[in-house]
Amino acid sequence: MTPNSRDNAPTPPIMAGFPVPPEWRVPLDQLDAAPWNRWSFQHMRELVPTVEVRRGADVWDLPGGGGDVDAIPCTDARGAPSSWGAMLDATHADAALVWLDGRVIAECYRNGMDARRPHLAMSVTKSVVGAVAGCLIGEGLLDPAAPVTGLAPELRRTAWAGATLQQVLDMTTGVRFDESYGRPGADIMLIDVAAGWKPPFPWMDPASVPGCVWDVVLGLRERDAPHGARFAYRSIETDVLGVLMERAAGMRLADLVSARLWAPMGAAEDGYFTVDRAGFALADGGFNACLRDYARFGRLLAEDGARDGRQVIPKAWIADIRAGAHGLFDDAHRGIFPEGRYRNQFWVIDRRHRAHLSLGIHGQHLLVDPDRGLVAVKLSSWPDPLGDNGAHLAHWLNAVEALARAHGAPAAGWWPG
Repeated sequence: MTPNSRDNAPTPPIMAGFPVPPEWRVPLDQLDAAPWNRWSFQHMRELVPTVEVRRGADVWDLPGGGGDVDAIPCTDARGAPSSWGAMLDATHADAALVWLDGRVIAECYRNGMDARRPHLAMSVTKSVVGAVAGCLIGEGLLDPAAPVTGLAPELRRTAWAGATLQQVLDMTTGVRFDESYGRPGADIMLIDVAAGWKPPFPWMDPASVPGCVWDVVLGLRERDAPHGARFAYRSIETDVLGVLMERAAGMRLADLVSARLWAPMGAAEDGYFTVDRAGFALADGGFNACLRDYARFGRLLAEDGARDGRQVIPKAWIADIRAGAHGLFDDAHRGIFPEGRYRNQFWVIDRRHRAHLSLGIHGQHLLVDPDRGLVAVKLSSWPDPLGDNGAHLAHWLNAVEALARAHGAPAAGWWPG
């Protein structure tokens, strides 16, 4: 029997039964593959070791709950007629929420998801970690201009020698790292093994199997560009950032995220990170939280880092994401964001506007448009990492824009949909 990965089809009985039949147990090497990710992205703590990111004593309210918006028309990435509900089906949505002008206008859960269930963020994690790095910079514990070897002298023996913290934040170091998802031998596959997400692959030399993520970092010795000369999306940069943050603050990353962000932000539920065998929280993609708490994070960003007048993330850091030194990008990403940039672990959609995105493979999205008071979150289980080469992301952005316009928002200016 072949499991079904379509989101408008009945949920397959993955990990169901007492005990679970062998054919429905998540294979050890496929937790992020279809159809297994329909279950695993909502149950990571049942598959790998994790550490809590604790919430605080009070919860930041998100008024509103949305209405029936499934029929609101939009277009897909190719210009064909679609709708909000059709977009959710076509892009394998597990949950979605849109906040506009002080209230929730849409909120939905699919594929067994509910309001309290955590969902894997993938690389939206990078923006969570980047926001906390901004807090440490605001406190004077980190200096963006400082060399990374100041906090981690062992990086002198790696390709990061001579790089600055800001270059790590912006992914402009010259470190050679292959981010080709699914390609045997790619460096990103080593991260999956080191993080404990997958067992060693058959093609791996047993002597080369990394014991933890830091082992992968220390093994990267080659550059393919001078530091600061180009942007290239490489997840390993955020793992380096996470270690530097831990050393600067003298705290584990999960505790830092709790103390500087999750508790003061007013999260409703604890979040959690997956951890490797050295106890390191996977900074590049291992965070898990519920839908509304991702929306609270987005609201915090939209409101210049402040919660009800109390500054949580430094306002200057938020301003730098929106208007910092956005000089670098690459051809691989200009196809969908022609005027895009990358800054401080966030995607700047158009350098002429202040909106920004946090993006994770397999369909994890957080859009923040401060000029319209718009926050949109989507959690998904795409069958492939890149979502039909960006078509799923464009479909979602078109639908968000249509929904916002239907509720009286002005046109975005940064997106044609």
